[in-house]
Order: sequence, then C-alpha cells, then structure tokens
Amino acid sequence: MATIYIGIGSNIEREVHLRAGRRSLAAAFSALRLSAVYESAAVGFDGAPFYNLVAEAHTTQSVAEVCDTLRAIEFRHGRPQQARKFSSRTLDLDLLAYDDLCLTEPVVLPREEVLTHAFVLRPFAELNPDYRHPRMAQTLSALWQRFDAGQQPLRQVEFDWQ
Repeated sequence: MATIYIGIGSNIEREVHLRAGRRSLAAAFSALRLSAVYESAAVGFDGAPFYNLVAEAHTTQSVAEVCDTLRAIEFRHGRPQQARKFSSRTLDLDLLAYDDLCLTEPVVLPREEVLTHAFVLRPFAELNPDYRHPRMAQTLSALWQRFDAGQQPLRQVEFDWQ
C-alpha cells in the first residue's frame, strides 16, 4: 500500500468544491488525512484567491492510475477538459508525492511546486513534517523553515467540512 500526497486547491465556490473534493478523495483512497486550509493569491494569472491544502492517503493504485483518478474527480467537479494551466479552478488536484519515488513519467514526482510554492510546502510540511523530500534529502519541516515565504503570503482559514 503506497502513501500518496495530493495538493488540493479551489478558487471558484471554494467551500463547496473543497468539501466535494474531500468526499470524492475519501471514496477513491483510504485513510485520508488533511492539513489545515490556507488562502493564497492566484499564481501566474489574475484571479480570485485560492483555498489550498494537502491530503495524505493510501492506495494500491499505480502512479498513472492515481493521476487518472485525480483527473476524473476534477472533471466530475466542473474542470473543463481543455483547462489552461494558469486559470481559475473549481477543483485542482495534483499528485505531489507517491511514497519516496522520483519520476519524470507519467508525472514529475515529487512535484516541483513542493519546493517553490508556499501554498504547497506549508500544508505538506504540516501534515508530515518528517517526510524526507527524496531529491533534496531534507525533511519538509527543514525545507519549510528555510523557505522564503515573504513573497507568498498565506493565511490559515477556519474551514467547516460539514
């Protein structure tokens, strides 16, 4: 059974789509755990602020199957089939890590945004501070402590999952 980490974001009807996404992820994977929810500005385009968090789950699916499952969940929750990379999202699900695999196909793992975006690293480090980034050979806690978050402000939000 593999441990996976999924970045979750929404900037369209954020509460509705995060709740629906959580339900779908819990149905697809086992032992779902969630970080706190953080609000951050849109990155790469002008858009409404995002709510972001990271989920940990367990699965017997392969990396490719997990990616297919995440895309199917996004499409069920209103993501257009031809969505542009930098655009508003009802639900954005990104596989951040799959155990300690380092891959470039079918997806880059661990996902590069873990090291470059506060809205990914902070909730990931909160969820599993002792996880060792397989390329950096450092814990997420250590990476977050060294991260310059001054240009990427985050605000933790109280989130009602009901």
